[in-house]
Amino acid sequence: MPITLQALFAPSSLAIKFALKTLLGGGLALWLAMRWGLEQPAWALMTAFIVAQPLSGMVVQKGLARLAGTLVGTVMSVLFIGLFAQTPWLFLLALALWLALCTAASTQLRSAWAYAFVLAGYTAAIIALPAIGNPLQVFDQAVARCTEISLGIVCATASSALIWPLRVEQQLTGQARQAWTNGLQAASAMLGGEDEAREGLLDSLGRIVAIDTQREHAWFEGQRGRQRARAIRSLSHTLMVLLRIARSVRRQWLQLDAHEAARLAPWLEQLRTQLLDSDQAGLLLLRQRLWDAAHDQQISPAEHYCLARMTLLLDNAMAARQSLTDVEAGRAGRSTAQGLAVHRDWSLALLFGSRSALAFLAMSSFWLATAWPSALGGLVLTCVVCSLFASRENGAQIGLSFLRGILLAIPVALLVGQILLPQWSSFAMLCLGMGVPLGFGALGMAHPRTGATATSYCLHFIVLVAPLNAMTFGVASMLNSALAMLVGVGAAVMAFRLLVFRHPAWLGRRLRAATINDLVRLTRRDLRGADTWFGGRMADRLMQLARHAGELSNHRRKRWDDGLHGLDLGDELVHLRMCLALAQVPLAGADRDYLRQVEAVLAQGPAAGREHRLDSASARFIEALQQAPASDPLRLAQGAVLQLNNSWRRWCRSQEDADGLA
Repeated sequence: MPITLQALFAPSSLAIKFALKTLLGGGLALWLAMRWGLEQPAWALMTAFIVAQPLSGMVVQKGLARLAGTLVGTVMSVLFIGLFAQTPWLFLLALALWLALCTAASTQLRSAWAYAFVLAGYTAAIIALPAIGNPLQVFDQAVARCTEISLGIVCATASSALIWPLRVEQQLTGQARQAWTNGLQAASAMLGGEDEAREGLLDSLGRIVAIDTQREHAWFEGQRGRQRARAIRSLSHTLMVLLRIARSVRRQWLQLDAHEAARLAPWLEQLRTQLLDSDQAGLLLLRQRLWDAAHDQQISPAEHYCLARMTLLLDNAMAARQSLTDVEAGRAGRSTAQGLAVHRDWSLALLFGSRSALAFLAMSSFWLATAWPSALGGLVLTCVVCSLFASRENGAQIGLSFLRGILLAIPVALLVGQILLPQWSSFAMLCLGMGVPLGFGALGMAHPRTGATATSYCLHFIVLVAPLNAMTFGVASMLNSALAMLVGVGAAVMAFRLLVFRHPAWLGRRLRAATINDLVRLTRRDLRGADTWFGGRMADRLMQLARHAGELSNHRRKRWDDGLHGLDLGDELVHLRMCLALAQVPLAGADRDYLRQVEAVLAQGPAAGREHRLDSASARFIEALQQAPASDPLRLAQGAVLQLNNSWRRWCRSQEDADGLA
């Protein structure tokens, strides 16, 4: 069965519940707005559909973000009208700059609260643009829009929280177990060096980042939701460290000679098997046996480093199992881990903001040149689409989905708004006429594949029908508004098509530069939360690199391994600094000198011919470590220095393989 027919005529029980809750929340908002005589009740109804989410915590957070963005946008609209009402071009330029700033900020925030900046951008346009012809009424219109939008937020939130509530924190348990299982499987695959280890790593990182994002919504679901959110934060941090340590074990394994590898092969197989079994008692027993084997006087230093890292891997596997238990039990646990950081690129954000501003200015020029009264509605819609999708890589595709939604809404609105409603005269009949089409739209909103088109259909159906206490009907007016909608969305889609900032080679260079900058900062950053800060940002970059790797040739695709090399180098750097902190022995400044030299080498970046720049510094520092009193942390620090040097060599050689000696 096609996806659309399945969503509309064979929906799941969850989709039916979501549609009913959305209709009840929207109907209540519309009734109250008309009962209280608000100027445009359609805004209350539209808001209820805009903030509708299948999970209650998501509705609360999105509603709060929308409310905050609406208030800021309202203030800015009054300010713009007060300053530039007599100079239309300056007014439009100021509004374009505000739209660009909000788009850039929403791109950088990378959380659910980014929606506040989206609303701040297009709310200013929604209020200020219609008031440009009568600036003295801008304050009254701002108050009216805030009241109507706030009413829709409250009604949608109450409907979602009281009727069949589906809490985010309850859904997190299953997602957490799946992320934990995938993390252990990916760690086991990396130990074996299978070809699918890279896909397993990226899949596991994607699940970790996704569940850490969902954690924000659970904060709005009471004390239990906040406790589970803290446990999710601990699990995300532990799984991220687990994956990086698994890669470090594999790197250390590759440094063994054939005889050493043969002696440690049984331990490696037991470790891989135990990770897949994930039995806590078995993990603890194997950990003790590995620790004893690592202190055998007959093994080589390379074997000791490898066994010690296996022990550390088991420690994190047990910590991940405890974090999962805390998530399932709904308790916070004892971890003080911070949330995952994300990659931020202000230059890319400013480019996305510029795309939004240019689309708005192009439509503004069309409005001023033609003096078409309905073009104002299209200009408002351009602001809405640009605010929502200018920062998306698939913005053009989503914009086309909006166009499809408008095309579907036009004939339905014509039937309901111009043929049926003129013959009916009660609120009950209004609910019947609008409820049936909106009910099918809400069912489509519940399905991920049809959500964008269905949302556009619902919103534009409401705009075209425009329910009021004293309605006026006119086919010409409705079709004129529909044409303006198509022109407005079409202008935004055209801007998304023409202004593309997604060239894979350019993006790869930007991400590599950001990785090098983070590595430089990692040499002197406070160790508290350093692994979470670096790991989260690198996970974000690796997923961006993976999405675009298929667009390059096989020869050029080697550059996309920069992310993995940077991840390995940062992992060894954090491991070295932690070992030195645990050792707590004076090294006469040798550690500071070494980190400064590492920082200087990293700042220049990897390139062919630079692979030996850390050799002398590493040799001197290892000699200083050997002269200090022997301890396990210092022995591990020596192994970290060797691996740091080897990781740097591999990264430089990969640049030579990709670009040649030139």
